[in-house]
Amino acid sequence: MGGHSAAASLQCRTSQNTVDSPDSRPCMIRNYRMAGTDQQPQRVWTAALAHSIAKPVIVVVMDVSGSGKSTAATLLAGALDCHFQEGDDLHPRENVEKMRSGTRLTDADRMPWLRKIAEEIDGWRARGECGVLTCSALKRSYRDIIIGDHHDVVLVYLKGSRDLIHQRMAARHEHFMPIALLDSQFATLEEPTPDEHPIIVDVGGKSAEIAHEIVRQLEDWQHKTDRTARPATTSPREDR
Repeated sequence: MGGHSAAASLQCRTSQNTVDSPDSRPCMIRNYRMAGTDQQPQRVWTAALAHSIAKPVIVVVMDVSGSGKSTAATLLAGALDCHFQEGDDLHPRENVEKMRSGTRLTDADRMPWLRKIAEEIDGWRARGECGVLTCSALKRSYRDIIIGDHHDVVLVYLKGSRDLIHQRMAARHEHFMPIALLDSQFATLEEPTPDEHPIIVDVGGKSAEIAHEIVRQLEDWQHKTDRTARPATTSPREDR
């Protein structure tokens, strides 16, 4: 990892260009836009973070709303120089309006959204591309839809207490998810089990530290998969 701390290695830029670091490959800066902010240029996080991840990897970053997964995932995408997709941007308008009003989504409401996320991931896989996607993915059944048995898709679970995430949500003003729905999210949450092979990172640290730890564990994951040489499945998904 080049011995650099995450805080020193991760940077924020506002223009599109390429950043060269003395001990890392160039990182392309992309304009990532969040829901409802496509009219203004956004700050773009990139990383001059050396790593040994050589093969395309797809990462799904999950947790309840307000955990900070969007910021950490954007930093991660910059570190890996790959696509970034905010899962909330794929919600149908009807879902957004329901959540904005404090109405819980049903599984039926979520199904088109989960299928859209699965399609995004399938597109990256088909093209052999690297990508990072955020998604609450609170239930195992949701994760079975968007990840399934694809061994080249890595689940990252940002784990945090209700009190910490409540504090973070209270400090946010731009997101459509009201604090009132946080308890329902924790009630719904089914934490990943060992057979899902999740990368688990404590959400209590700074976003740069979280991204750094994800990269470190991704390196370990890729080294293990290289040793076992287990090919990724390319079979079509079962009917969702």
